Amino acid sequence: MSRTIATRYAGHTALLTAAASGIGAATAHRLAAEGASVLVTDVDEEGAARVAEEVRAKGGDARHRALDVTDPEAWPHAVRAAEQWTGRLDLLHLNAGRNLPGAVHELDDAAWHGHLRLALDSVFYGCRAAVPLLSAARGAIVVTSSVHAVLGFSGFPAYAAAKGGVTALVRQLAVEYGGRIRVNAVVPGAVDTGLWVDAPAEYRARTAARTPVGRIGEPEDIAAAVAFLGSADAAFVTGQNLVVDGGRSISADE
Repeated sequence: MSRTIATRYAGHTALLTAAASGIGAATAHRLAAEGASVLVTDVDEEGAARVAEEVRAKGGDARHRALDVTDPEAWPHAVRAAEQWTGRLDLLHLNAGRNLPGAVHELDDAAWHGHLRLALDSVFYGCRAAVPLLSAARGAIVVTSSVHAVLGFSGFPAYAAAKGGVTALVRQLAVEYGGRIRVNAVVPGAVDTGLWVDAPAEYRARTAARTPVGRIGEPEDIAAAVAFLGSADAAFVTGQNLVVDGGRSISADE
């Protein structure tokens, strides 16, 4: 019997970080709709609980858990929660990160290191904790990176450095774990998440106009890419950084 997209995650368990809103929440809904048991985690426990409840209301299987991804001691407990729930872990989606504006000369040590801890160290902590379970399941890791890792934008050095580190780490992990765990990153461009709430309408319109597909991305666009990279449909894909930006990074139009 052929496997359909609607059931390609049947019997699988996914742990998602920063999933109380935006890309993480959209991914929770997408994976659950495809049959996954989804552990929704976020430092915002109330938000994570809300997303898990929304997933269940649609007939999906979800639980929630508070998780500070910057705390290395919290990670083994989160992974253990997934194991105690279903006995396995098939997909780890590492989604935490935020834009931190400010030129290099404007950032103090706390801001610089805090951002690296959130967007890069957390990936190391999560992978380290989850490798045994993911290896047993021949599972996958998908990290949310950013076009800041491959393009230059003024005013975001900490964010670019963290996401550039993610790009390198993804390649390293893919080689290190070979056939046991596939490791990839999804690389969003402009996506209409909370980061865009206060963006001026003129800037939004200009960004959309400069994007070949003619719009800013939606969280669901990125969730679809995560669902592909984490599934058996991507069984021969590892160590890749999949750009999902509506063509903005390949366009010379200004």
